[in-house]
Amino acid sequence: METLALKLVLTPTLIGAVSMAGRRWGPGVSGWLVGFPLTSGPVVFFLALDQGVTFAAGTAVGSMTGAAAQAAFCLLYGRLASRRHWGLALLAGCLAFATATVALQAVTLRLVPLLAAVIGALAAALYFMPRDDSDARTAALPRWDIPARLVVTTAVVLILTGMAPLLGPRLTGLLATFPLYGAILAGFAHRLQGPGPATRVLRGLLLGLFAFAGFFFVLALSIERCGIVPAFAAAIATALVLQTGSLWAMWRGSRA
Repeated sequence: METLALKLVLTPTLIGAVSMAGRRWGPGVSGWLVGFPLTSGPVVFFLALDQGVTFAAGTAVGSMTGAAAQAAFCLLYGRLASRRHWGLALLAGCLAFATATVALQAVTLRLVPLLAAVIGALAAALYFMPRDDSDARTAALPRWDIPARLVVTTAVVLILTGMAPLLGPRLTGLLATFPLYGAILAGFAHRLQGPGPATRVLRGLLLGLFAFAGFFFVLALSIERCGIVPAFAAAIATALVLQTGSLWAMWRGSRA
């Protein structure tokens, strides 16, 4: 019961804070913020409590690998955003994520080479992601937007942690990385404000995913050796350092 209560409090609190910050500072920052492991991080934490640190370590490896699948989502959506209806671009991005997830299930690299491959995928997606600095259309955001985000993300955490014993650690980690909030933010930005803001969300998400990969790399490396609290503390510290660097890169890019 304590674990369930923690899931019901921690998950919506994290997502609510990021959603409000994104509204305050714009689509690029909102995409960058959801690069934090706000869904998959709690999933691994609760699995460590429920299933043990070995299961959680395997899930962390799957989540780190899933950053490459998120790169596929961002790249295909971004390439189609200016030429297709927002719904078709979003669907194509989701199919790219699903295809990459199936392919990544077969990857059996060791942790360090796997991290290098993930970083390479993120760098390639950023390189080929189109830049769109067009002005956003002014549009009022619906009142139900943030409450819907809280409900959907909490439901995803509850479902994945409940089904984890059936799915196994690797697939659970991969599925937990589906860019749920990147998809919601980009889809809403695209529909209400145009393709430019949607592309900026996706570029921000790609920049944030370097910290995402670093978080799960440290977690996979340390949780069995050090325990839950020290491993998560080290992973969060690593993510904050990397996220600061990606914020600087985003700021430099916006001024170029």
